[in-house]
Amino acid sequence: MQALLDIILPVFLVVGFGYLVAWRGLLSAASIDGLMSFTQNVAIPCLLFRAIWTLDLGDSFSLPLLISFYSGSLTCFFAGLFGARYLFNRDWEDAVAIGFTCLFANSVLLGLAITERAFGPDALAANYAIIALHSPLCYGLGITTMEFVRARAAGQPNRELPVLVAKAMFRNALVIGIALGAVFNVLNVSLPAPFTDALDMMVRTALPAALFAMGGVLFRYRPEGDMRIILFICSISLLLHPSITWTLGTAFDLDDSAFRSAVLTAAMAPGVNCYVFANIYGRARRVVASSVLMASALSVITAWFWLGTLP
Repeated sequence: MQALLDIILPVFLVVGFGYLVAWRGLLSAASIDGLMSFTQNVAIPCLLFRAIWTLDLGDSFSLPLLISFYSGSLTCFFAGLFGARYLFNRDWEDAVAIGFTCLFANSVLLGLAITERAFGPDALAANYAIIALHSPLCYGLGITTMEFVRARAAGQPNRELPVLVAKAMFRNALVIGIALGAVFNVLNVSLPAPFTDALDMMVRTALPAALFAMGGVLFRYRPEGDMRIILFICSISLLLHPSITWTLGTAFDLDDSAFRSAVLTAAMAPGVNCYVFANIYGRARRVVASSVLMASALSVITAWFWLGTLP
């Protein structure tokens, strides 16, 4: 119970404050959108750039860590995709949007915040190793699958698919921040102290502002759609993914820090980006929005459970 109060609850209280402010109309929808746009396109890319730039790539990018986390991610994507298609009779494009929601854990806003509160800022190296691949892999898989399904339905050739995926990836500010951080890291680039101090000021705004904005955005979602498939998505995101990661992490004998980061990140609810993906393609928007909202609420309890399983 103390872990719930000290570690998890403060994070969700910030989300709740954003929800409350939007509900009471203290900030307009445009203001919330502006704050979310700032965090997604400026502050969080700065955070990821700074983290990847200073990360010890050799020590942090452990293959067992990445296999433990991403085996769960990929399993959840295909479970969501084929479950939506064959258990709930959704068409293939809806099924891809639902699979993407099962795939895309909220690794930055919730994963970083809860891991840092639980184990301190020095425990985040494995989180950043996971995050460095998270947006590129998830968006790459989701966009590729959706464009393939759409091209097949339209009877079009897939020759332009790599170009479409590459354009979509490199319009994403998170991917750009990660890529620039990796370049600066590999080339051992340094910046003058005033620039790094300014960057650090920007970084400090990223998580609290993003959590607050997330609450404001979640207010717009209403639990609508087939409740069975919404609960199906929540179960995959909050139970199946961390179960797979916990099992593989134990089998690989990950060190405590990597194991904690992998399991907690896997246990996070789907991110708001899942709705953005569904909205771009106009598919399964009600189900995805409701799943993000419900899973975010349920993760207050499930994150507490998974935290209790950690060494």
